[in-house]
Amino acid sequence: MTDAKIKAGAASAECPTIENPAFVEPPPLAEATVAIVTSASLSHPEDEGFAVQDTGYRVLERGRRDVVVGHWSPNFDTAGVAADLNVVFPIDRLEELAGQGSIGRVSDVHLAFAGNQFELSGIRMDGGPAGAAFLKEQGVDVVVLTPV
Repeated sequence: MTDAKIKAGAASAECPTIENPAFVEPPPLAEATVAIVTSASLSHPEDEGFAVQDTGYRVLERGRRDVVVGHWSPNFDTAGVAADLNVVFPIDRLEELAGQGSIGRVSDVHLAFAGNQFELSGIRMDGGPAGAAFLKEQGVDVVVLTPV
């Protein structure tokens, strides 16, 4: 698929309107546990990689920097990620914020989804809510979204 076709498809995609979106007021950031949720298709080497139309998530551990980028699109340039993981997974920046007291703490777990999807209903209806429930069980108050 060419870049032009992908851009044309994205330009015509409808953005859903969500009526009555859920919202919870988090604690002050200085007291909050913060996690990263990225759509950069990241996983640890021993994890199952992302397959086409995979709407699930992978858990990324706080202390690990050994990640695999699973995007299969020829339009995704992984050079930036190779140079600095924080481009798509700003874990070191979160650690700095926690050290400064700007956030309460960095979560021990973070989530990665495969953002190169043409049909997002599986993430919106299944993988997304399941990931949110998982993070809530882990005591996460706030997420930093890194869409890729």
